[in-house]
Amino acid sequence: MGVLDVVPAGIVTGKNLLKLYDYCQEKGFAIPAVNCTSSSTVNATLEAARATNSPIILQVSHGGAAYFAGKGIKNDNNQASIVGAIAAAHHIRTVAPLYNIPVVIHSDHCARKILGWLDGMIEADEEYFKKHGEPLFSSHMIDLSAEDKAYNIETTAKYMKRLAPMGCLLEMEIGITGGEEDGVNNEDVENAALYTQPEDVYEVYTALKPIGDMFCIAAAFGNVHGVYKPGNVKLEPILLKRHQEYVKSKIGGSNNKPLFLVFHGGSGSTEEEVKEAVSYGVVKMNVDTDTQWAYLEGVRDYVLKNVDYIRTQVGNPEGSDMPNKKYYDPRVWVRAGEITLIKRVEQANADLGNINTL
Repeated sequence: MGVLDVVPAGIVTGKNLLKLYDYCQEKGFAIPAVNCTSSSTVNATLEAARATNSPIILQVSHGGAAYFAGKGIKNDNNQASIVGAIAAAHHIRTVAPLYNIPVVIHSDHCARKILGWLDGMIEADEEYFKKHGEPLFSSHMIDLSAEDKAYNIETTAKYMKRLAPMGCLLEMEIGITGGEEDGVNNEDVENAALYTQPEDVYEVYTALKPIGDMFCIAAAFGNVHGVYKPGNVKLEPILLKRHQEYVKSKIGGSNNKPLFLVFHGGSGSTEEEVKEAVSYGVVKMNVDTDTQWAYLEGVRDYVLKNVDYIRTQVGNPEGSDMPNKKYYDPRVWVRAGEITLIKRVEQANADLGNINTL
């Protein structure tokens, strides 16, 4: 039995998304959520997932979505981020069937100051739902972790009430992921804020569960966005186990993992830390910093290797009249970046136990 016995290939939404995450917990693996900024990074990530015979999560951040729309578009009212996210979702929906794997379309961290972005995406979900009976996106993330806890939970619940009728899952964050990513800077937060307490997680659960099952929680356990050497950040995955145990003690039942948990800031984590987090019910781990670097590596190495063939349009070591088009064709050097990105996504799947899970 595999994932395709539980959910069909293609875009996963609604009850199928819950089934997918249930299966992840049952079989002890998680799915990487890769931040994408272009059709190139989307396609490479899909190719990697097909190569590893695995489901995949494709997500866009506020800045990544704006880039998808084009750097020349103003974003003073989130318009570029809204349009870019919608364009990315439609692109994914158009090409994903060709890869014959389950795909989740997700939007990443949405802080209070950019809630208009989330509103715009949800409007697109509602329009798509009217026509197709499912939302355009599989899920969204609202991140009010830097705000007062009461505001965080109350506002998250408000958005979940809007999303639930469409079967669109909402990811929220309680406790802060440190570091800096995509314009969100938490480098100076107090250390204690990086470690969520079980009581806080249960408070989220009691607010969202009456609305429905379509939610997951990014609970901080020392996570830091960005790149760092293993050992430089004190991760405490055991906290995730305590969250599960605490909620189970409150609600009863036989399910030892009543929460869908999310791992943010995974770059630089050791293989052991990742595996431990997954064993406690993590179903999704964000991958961004490392995949950005991987994409650059391919392009960088191509340029360094072929530098004498890309200085001019005509003329190279083979002759002053030799054309260089086949070297500077974007389909060649961009593809070099895609290949190294593919390898890094394959590695993420391996780290998370998401190999041949279909």
